[in-house]
Amino acid sequence: MSEKNGKEISFVKGPVFGSLIRFALPVLGALILQAAYGAVDLMVVGWFGDAASISAVGTGSGFMQMVTFIITSLAMGSTVVIGQHIGEQKPKEAGNTVGTTILLFAGIGVVMTVVLEVLAGRITGMLQVPAESVDKTILYLRICSAGILVIIAYNVISGVLRGVGNANLPFLFVGIACVVNIIGDLLLVGVCKLDVAGAALATVLAQLVSVVLSAVIIRRQRLPISFSLAQCRVYGEELKRILNVGVPIAVQETMVQISFLVVNTIVNQMGLMPSAGYGIAQKIISFIMLVPSSVMQSVSAFVAQNIGAGQKERAFKGFLTAMATGCAVGVLIFLGGFFGGGLLSSAFTGDREVIAQSAAYLRGFSAECILTCVLFSSIGYFNGRGRSIPVMLQGITSAFFIRIPVSIFMSRLPGASLVLVGLATPITTVYGILFFVVCFWRLKKQESKAVN
Repeated sequence: MSEKNGKEISFVKGPVFGSLIRFALPVLGALILQAAYGAVDLMVVGWFGDAASISAVGTGSGFMQMVTFIITSLAMGSTVVIGQHIGEQKPKEAGNTVGTTILLFAGIGVVMTVVLEVLAGRITGMLQVPAESVDKTILYLRICSAGILVIIAYNVISGVLRGVGNANLPFLFVGIACVVNIIGDLLLVGVCKLDVAGAALATVLAQLVSVVLSAVIIRRQRLPISFSLAQCRVYGEELKRILNVGVPIAVQETMVQISFLVVNTIVNQMGLMPSAGYGIAQKIISFIMLVPSSVMQSVSAFVAQNIGAGQKERAFKGFLTAMATGCAVGVLIFLGGFFGGGLLSSAFTGDREVIAQSAAYLRGFSAECILTCVLFSSIGYFNGRGRSIPVMLQGITSAFFIRIPVSIFMSRLPGASLVLVGLATPITTVYGILFFVVCFWRLKKQESKAVN
């Protein structure tokens, strides 16, 4: 297999750092633009709306972000299996995985659309949204839920492309969508005065445009897989491999996101201003977390191809390289979040109290910028090896035994502030890192026994 096939990067040859960077940069760019969806929605609503609208979009987009993360996590099963087939030089089997993925996620999309539309009101109630924001939050959720099939289509396409080593096209697709979303927000929220409904409509329209264009562009690409429409059926072996990897990852991500929604609920109970400040802080954090997220996706693809090619030592070297690089960048992001939280928050609103609340949460959270690069690199390594059960266990235990209890404890301390609530996340990550230290030790022990 050549080092590069068109725009596809082979991870099994050449310098480790160079291969990872060429892949990680467009992944990071795509994640930045994808995070800009909710950020632009919140920013424009903050300019033209009030605190109730900010709270509604902050909470509603937070929930939809959870749904998107779960979909992306499940699609990671396809990314890993396709990457392993590429490493094994089995293009037909990779095509079978693509066909299975299309049908699997089409069914999931239909079910999720119905469920989210029906339960929008109950979801809003569970999130303990301030009374002033309830109706707006329900409206935002229902409009975004109507476009869930489009969101799924984009993430499936991106997952397949990253599995073959192509991160450039997903970057292009989300870039197009981001431009459409910005224009839509300014027109629907700013000019037409549709408030949160305009923000939700702009998001769905942008995703739709991106998916349509991506379908047209992909048909003209030569990818290192053998795929035809006849392969759009469920292959039992491929489905099993996808679910074996993807379901534990999705369960892990679901638990993590639910825990953050519980934290959101805790903050909502502190009042309208903390709720609005937390909503803005979460949008800033969605950008802060992009570096570790891009590291995780890059490590997963890198490890998957090298494990498929039988190069375990190179796979581990890629993990170490990505972790060190991510932490170096994380130090800079930490400084920006800790000292510049107020300045960053002022881009979303002019309300001084909301800005102060947002900056307070960011100060408590900021250590996460460094710690999470270690955690996400570990998650990416185990995902890439197809060993996603430890990832699931870490996500469940950290969410329900650490993050939620610590957040509740911090919120109930005398004089509790969002600084203390924000500290719950880095505390949780320290536990996750220790968990994976044990996992690496056990994995090394198992492989030593296998050799002997």
